[in-house]
Amino acid sequence: MSAGTRTGTARRLVMLGFMLSAWCMVPRAGAQTSGPMPAPRPSAGPPSLQQQPPPIRVRVEVVSTPVVVRDSRGELVLDLAKEDFRIYDNGLEQRLEELEMGGAPLSVVFVVERSSRIEPLLPAMRRTGILFTQTVLGENAEAAVIGYHDAVTKLLDFTANSDAIEKTFTDLSRGTSGARLYDGLSQAVRLLRDRPPNRRRVIVAMAEATDTGSEERLGDVLRDAQLANVTIYSVGLSTTAAEMRGPQRQAAPSVTPPGTFGQNPRPGTVQTPTSEAQRSGSADVLGAVIWAIQHATEPIRENALEMATAATGGSHQAPLRDRSIETAIEQIGAELHAQYTLAYRPSASESGYHEIRVVVNRPGAQVRTRPGYYLGTSIN
Repeated sequence: MSAGTRTGTARRLVMLGFMLSAWCMVPRAGAQTSGPMPAPRPSAGPPSLQQQPPPIRVRVEVVSTPVVVRDSRGELVLDLAKEDFRIYDNGLEQRLEELEMGGAPLSVVFVVERSSRIEPLLPAMRRTGILFTQTVLGENAEAAVIGYHDAVTKLLDFTANSDAIEKTFTDLSRGTSGARLYDGLSQAVRLLRDRPPNRRRVIVAMAEATDTGSEERLGDVLRDAQLANVTIYSVGLSTTAAEMRGPQRQAAPSVTPPGTFGQNPRPGTVQTPTSEAQRSGSADVLGAVIWAIQHATEPIRENALEMATAATGGSHQAPLRDRSIETAIEQIGAELHAQYTLAYRPSASESGYHEIRVVVNRPGAQVRTRPGYYLGTSIN
């Protein structure tokens, strides 16, 4: 081989080596490369869709609401079916998922005032234990008892033992002059919140509609009760009735002459003792309830027991005599065992107050349910 031929061959080998080296340095599909990876290209989507904050989602639970239906004569209606009900949430009709009629077992907390102000009523209250066990509690029911005055005490934990419940009422003792009603209701809601969801959660308060010294606000208590699907019933005690049984007291003199009133009438109304009593009480209970839920930190000056029952779908009884206390308890028991429970999942999930409206396909039907509920938010 000549020298020129050898020189050309060597050049070709060198060029082939360079080509092989360059080919080996090119990354192949599926191969890993050393060194830092190149930065990813920005998304081709519009800038408004990039780097959005996490959405705020509302925790939507199944909403359960108690419904009591009476006919035009005030008698309980017991033969309604699922197709007879229409339910609306903030004006939107909802799909009714479940309907029960007095079937689910009860979990009841009795909240009993022990203030010294109602001491003359204690003998009658001690006799109510057997009424509660026989007329309010049904099969498979359980109950706890909370007493309050200046302090709130759990007198009996949940039990199905009727004798233990009745003995707790028989042993009720007088407390001090305070009346921490809202704290007592709040503790009852907390107790019921831990009960199984397949039980109906009920508070029966036997108390005066007065609160002194509570740390809780009524609006917060009502909001918590609605979130926990708790229905509140009340047997209102009367300080006036207690004073009638106790030592006679000098009536406070009127600041105005007989037949006159100390303030001007509301526009467009005739001033009467009844209108003035309504003026100082709960003329618009449902409106006050909604206001209380939306302004939960504000003080409430309406009838606390009426507001609590209206907010949760229960009823308020205001007896003045021993016999009417018994009648009130019997009426509560009758309603609980004739109560419909409607359940649905809200189609609209906005946070805040949701108004509930129930319509029954029965001429002359009178429907009572809770006016609404408060829906909280959670960030996922």
